[in-house]
This record gives sequence, C-alpha cells and structure tokens, in this order.
Amino acid sequence: MTINPLSAKKARTGTLLLSFLMIFTIVLAACGGSNTTAHKVNKNSSLTLLGNAGGDYPRNFNPYNPSVISGTPGLIYETLLYFNRLDGSVKPWLASSYERSSDATSITFHLRKGVVWSDGQPFTSDDVVFTLGLLKKYSAMDLSSITPFIKTVSAPDANTVQVTLDKPFYPLLWYLGGQTYILPKHVWSSVKGDGSQYADPNPVGTGPYLVKSFTPQLVVLSKNPKFWQPGKPEVTELKIPSFNSNTSAELALQKGQIDWTNLYIPNIQKTYINLDPQHNHYWFPASDIVMLFMPLAKYPFNLLPVRQAISSAIDRSKLDSLGESGYEPPAHPTGLLPYNKDYMAPEYADLKFTQDPAKSEQLLQGAGFTKGSDGIYADKNGKKLSFNLNVVSGYTDWITDCQLMATELKAVGIKVNVNVIAFDAYYNALQNGTYDMALLWTNPGPTPYYLYDALLRSTNSAPIGQPASSNYERWNDTNTDALLNQYASSTDPTVQKQAIIGLEKIMVEQMPSIPLMDEPYWYQYNTSKFVGWPDQQHPFAAPGTATYPDIEYVVLNLHPAD
Repeated sequence: MTINPLSAKKARTGTLLLSFLMIFTIVLAACGGSNTTAHKVNKNSSLTLLGNAGGDYPRNFNPYNPSVISGTPGLIYETLLYFNRLDGSVKPWLASSYERSSDATSITFHLRKGVVWSDGQPFTSDDVVFTLGLLKKYSAMDLSSITPFIKTVSAPDANTVQVTLDKPFYPLLWYLGGQTYILPKHVWSSVKGDGSQYADPNPVGTGPYLVKSFTPQLVVLSKNPKFWQPGKPEVTELKIPSFNSNTSAELALQKGQIDWTNLYIPNIQKTYINLDPQHNHYWFPASDIVMLFMPLAKYPFNLLPVRQAISSAIDRSKLDSLGESGYEPPAHPTGLLPYNKDYMAPEYADLKFTQDPAKSEQLLQGAGFTKGSDGIYADKNGKKLSFNLNVVSGYTDWITDCQLMATELKAVGIKVNVNVIAFDAYYNALQNGTYDMALLWTNPGPTPYYLYDALLRSTNSAPIGQPASSNYERWNDTNTDALLNQYASSTDPTVQKQAIIGLEKIMVEQMPSIPLMDEPYWYQYNTSKFVGWPDQQHPFAAPGTATYPDIEYVVLNLHPAD
C-alpha cells in the first residue's frame, strides 16, 4: 500500500489519526481553508506555480498515470476526504461525513449533496463504486493497493457508499478516503482497456479548475464555475509552466515569474528571500526520507554485505552540506523521521550512520569479492561491481548527491556511473525493476506504518519486468508482511507500536533499502498577489506544489492581497 509516488518529489506526516474503538462520524461544513472571511475577488487574478522542472509536459491529466502533469492532481479530480499530513487531522470533502465500525471492517461514506462534475452531470455514489471497480480491475491504477482488502462496495442510494472488508484494516481510511481520486462514470466508462494507460487529455472533474489551454511548455487552468464550494477559488487562473531544470525554475522564481514552487534552492536567504523580504517566503517542514534503492531480486543487490558496504561508504553529512545546502540532515537507520520519535525502539534511539570505508571493503571481501588491478571488486566469476545510478535530469541537488556517492563508492572498489535521465524513463525503470541503483523519496502517512507499508509490503512488489506499485526494491519477506498485517489489523496503539518496532529492526539489520537523508517539503511562495499561505504558524496543509491533494486545499485558502 502506498501513496502515488508522483505526489512526492520536492515535496511530502503527522500523528495517529482517529480511533477505531468506536463509530466516529464527522459532520462538518467543508471549506477551502482556515480563513472564512469574504474577500473581494480580482476576476483577472492568476497565480503561477511550478509543475515540472524536468522538461516538456505530455497532455496527461490522469491521476492514475505516472506521466500525469505535476501540479494538477487535486485541482481537477478530488478525494472523499482531506487529511492534513502535518497534524493528522481529517476534513470532509466529496464525502460530507463517514462512519467506521468499531472493528475496522466497514466504512460508510455519506456524499456531499449538490456536487456536479464540470460538465454539469451530478456526482453520485455510482461514480465512487465505478472508480473502485476500475482500481480492482486494473491493478496498475490501484496505486495504494487497497482493492485486495475490500470485500464489497455498494451504493444503497445516490449519496451513500458502503465498503466492507474481509478482515480489519485500520489504514484503509487514509488510502481510500484521502488518496483515491474519484472519476466520472459517465466519461470513464467509455475508456478502453487499462485506465492507467489513458492520458485523459480533456478531464471532467469535480475540482476547482478546468483545463483552459495546453502546450508542452505551459498548462493554464481556469476556475470551474460549477465547483461545489461557493465563491471558491478566489484564484481564478493557475499557470503551470514547465522548466528544463531546477536552475531555470529558480531563475524564474528570482525574477518574480513564479509565485509558488517546491524547489531545492541553495542559500535561499540570499538568493530568494533577500530579493524581496516583504513578499518572498519559505518554509521547510519535515517530510520524508530520501533513500538509495536497489532491486533486491537482482545479483549482487540480493547480498546483504553488498548493501551494507554501499551504505558504509557514504558520508551522509557531506550529501547534506554539499548536495543539499544543509537542508537535509542524515537519516536515521530505522527510516523514522524526527516527528516519529515516539515510535522509536529504545535500543535504536542513539543509533547513527557513520562512514567507514574500511568496513565497506571488509564486507565485500567477506562476501567473496576480490579487488582487481583497476581497484574495482569482482566476484569469483569475474563480474565487477559496476553499476548505473539513475537520477532525474533537472534534479540538480540529487545529481550532486549522486556524483558525491559515486566518488565515495569508487574509493571502496565499487564503480558507479551517474545516469542522468528523463523522469518517465527513471520512473518506468523503478516500476519495472530494470535499474541498478536509484535515488528516490518515500511516501509517509499519518504514522510510520505508511512509509514501511509502501516500501516493504510484498504485494506492492512485482517480478522484474513487471510494474511494482511502490516496493521498487522488490523486498519479499513473510516476517515483514506479518508485522505490517499486525499493525493494520489492530485498533490497539500498543500492538501497533510493537509492529512498528519490529519493522525498525528489519530496516536496521537487513537494510532492504538505504536511508540517506531527511527531506523537507520544499516550499517557496510570494505574497504580493495572494495571501493565506500555510506556514509554521498556520500548518493547515502540507505545502509545496507536488503534494496531492493538498495543493487544492492550499489554493482554496488563498485570497487576493490587500
């Protein structure tokens, strides 16, 4: 189970959400943010946000397709509920309320009345049932791998959806309510074949925006006049230009050509804030873990000493200082983020990664590898430890990180070629396991379970050559699955914490992937045209332009500056 991986890079949790020990119903009037004051709207108001720093756009608005235009999920298609990843709170969205059984085996959603699709057709329970049916039929669309847990989905009436499970599954609400985009049955029923392959060039959604115009270099979204929140959005137009790299996007930001970004910017105080201290701002709350992935179904990455040797060769403090300008401190070996400290096993509290090149070589030698005259280790059959390390073109900070690691790995006898490629090629290789090594973010949720589940559950994997939903390293371990199931089937926080501690032990001792750095939500914004942004004092949403569906909640909270 995972979050769409496209909801993460240059962006991304909170606390335990809600108890399953009793039926809990939320009946609240949804709003576009924390500010409910009426504002005078400039009908020509537009906001420019960063979508992609990796080249031209395909015309793709399908939230279940890996090539969807970054920045658009949540703005066109919506979810039943909205979760604030920063504090774990949940708000009604397309569902005005919901009820969960005390044993976590059923959820009933009561849909918001009066919602229509952008073409004027009514939004009903049939759309929800249809969407979940598509996810069950086409596993590549089931980005959160929820359908194996679902027993039945029914629509007692036009505004009610009932979901039952074969067994208790605590995390379903996050995935089904907060991470599943509802599609219009009357449109998508005519789509032929696997919906994950459909580009959806002319989307019909319930969200606040429509596609006004498209070129590979610029997407323009305009206000949906049929949007269900009266008076929203006050930002009547969104412009989403594409850029070839972080550098070109940063230059546009400095020139005032972008209002909202999710960029890594070196020395941000000097290069951005000081240019206009009154209006230029940033906030980098903790988000996720950057990890080094390797397909464990391929030799020699299936050998633990090789993975340990690679990890021991890396100076994570150098990655932070030279690659990330001090914004990304070394990750913890468990993969837990600082705000997850309540889940930390006592024996791991003081554990840290340390660079030890001598240990790396000892591990390789102990595994039967011999260093050649060229300084590179090889196995007894002469196969050298020589690999490609994939990184996305335009991710300038990650490219620097990869170059630093390549130098460090060469010093211990492992040859690494930094392979800079387009995002589509990078992501397809990850999905299909056709890569050697790659940097990747992780996708946390309200507790550490969600990161571990996406990263380690065997059902999120696939054989090499077939697309995995999130377990790109192909970790397959029955004990891991048992611990994940222990957490998911319990409503007892103590039992859940015991499961998390067991998963920490697997991360530390078996190293299915290699934690590198704690990554923040990259987030810069300008207040000259619009105010109401999330910040440290108002953390109502995960910021940045690549966190979905949070991007919608941010936009709906904005209003013109006085």
